Amino acid sequence: MVSLSKSKYCSVWTCPKMAWLNKYKPEVKEKNAGLEARAKAGTEIGRLARGIFGEYVDVTAYADEQLDLAKMITNTSEEMKKGTGVICEASFSHEGLYCAIDILKRSDDGWEIYEVKSSSWHEDKKIKQVYLADIAYQKHVLTLCGVNVTSANLVLLNGDYVRGTELEIDKLFHITNVDDLILEESACVKHYLEVADEVLSKDTEPDIDLDIRCKDPYECGYWNYCTEKLPKPMVFELYDHSKSRGMKKYHEGLVCFDDFKNCLDKLTNENAKRQLEYYFEDKGTYINKEGIRSFLNELSYPIYFLDFETEQPAIPKYANSKPYAQIPFQYSLHYIEEEGGELKHKEFLGVSGEDPRRAIAESLVRDIPMNVSVTAYNKTFECTRLEELARLFPDLSEHLLNIMKNIKDLLTPFQKGLYYNKEIGGSFSIKSVLPAIYPNDPSLDYHNLKDIHNGGEAMNIFPMLKDMTPEDRERYRANLLKYCELDTFAMVRVWEELIKVSK
Repeated sequence: MVSLSKSKYCSVWTCPKMAWLNKYKPEVKEKNAGLEARAKAGTEIGRLARGIFGEYVDVTAYADEQLDLAKMITNTSEEMKKGTGVICEASFSHEGLYCAIDILKRSDDGWEIYEVKSSSWHEDKKIKQVYLADIAYQKHVLTLCGVNVTSANLVLLNGDYVRGTELEIDKLFHITNVDDLILEESACVKHYLEVADEVLSKDTEPDIDLDIRCKDPYECGYWNYCTEKLPKPMVFELYDHSKSRGMKKYHEGLVCFDDFKNCLDKLTNENAKRQLEYYFEDKGTYINKEGIRSFLNELSYPIYFLDFETEQPAIPKYANSKPYAQIPFQYSLHYIEEEGGELKHKEFLGVSGEDPRRAIAESLVRDIPMNVSVTAYNKTFECTRLEELARLFPDLSEHLLNIMKNIKDLLTPFQKGLYYNKEIGGSFSIKSVLPAIYPNDPSLDYHNLKDIHNGGEAMNIFPMLKDMTPEDRERYRANLLKYCELDTFAMVRVWEELIKVSK
């Protein structure tokens, strides 16, 4: 039997090939800033959750800066014999099967296990099956070790919890008993252990094809590796193709764009059809002048171009916020007051470590007059943030909601297929549209920015500013401002292109 931890078991459960790559080819795994941020949040959440039952003993041990599993197992046994009520990272091993229980709580006739995850709980939200597989494996190992597990539980962040002045741990977490939910997974543990033994004991890469489980950045970082030998561009790059629709066509033999040459009728989405038509025959740029004019006629001077940046703390840092709430800390605002007028710019960047929402709301009210045309790219994000700020600050709500009401979406002409060239591909995000319109303009190339190149990097850097040296803080603040400014300058240039082609 190969050695397994609960994370390795879950990898086998999710995809045996992923588990094999983790063991034999970890260097081909892609780095993912979002996954790294989620892992960091998970560690923070796990540590905080240890206190949900009051006093506890943490048996974590290290040797040469590595976890000392043998010592942790010994520590666990000693604490159980002592009569300790709550043990965190309680560790067990049986014939190569190892697991550390996030929280092990003594009960009248045995022990309760609590697995802590960084996801948020909502009443109507289904529990992820992989969480149940994880807990079923833990119960299996403990049972082999002679531990009587009296209940199995999942601990998630309470997505409905609104923080007050102080963080209330007893309300922050939601505990779900999963004794009945893990029954099916418990019956499958031996099967997955056999799969693990079969796959991980060999240095030959398993031949496992793509499936619906693939392409999830929070579960796997091997998408590019597993698709590198497929003909390009792939079916998954078609516009408006969800993973499930893409996988269905993939398994029908429609692997790449060339496979659609004689079966465009299999597509019902007009944008996807146009994408393929322009791939097969480069027709330059498709322009629906009438449709673009109709969109532009909805705008009037002065015109404002707005973009937010947000942080999304898993554990709410500020009063009146929920887990994973989008907290706007920055905006860029370009504006033109009259036709042919000068392009002007305003901006806001909050202070790291302080709740930025009141300050950003007041700044928006100062910078954007009521009843003016405002544009955003994929406006749902900006509109939702404005609506949240309006609820939070009733004295500013009329003005904030007025801004929201007057926002037009610069994404619309592209989403509706009013403007298209083959370089846009299957995504109408501004980072796809912009280089397709202006392919050789260094002033519009996000790669030329320093430190901050996308919203994920901005989200990760902002909360770190408070802990930097004054010199580094000044540098990163300046580069945050430059990044966000480029977002709205890009919107201006896209708008100018729409004006030009509509004439």
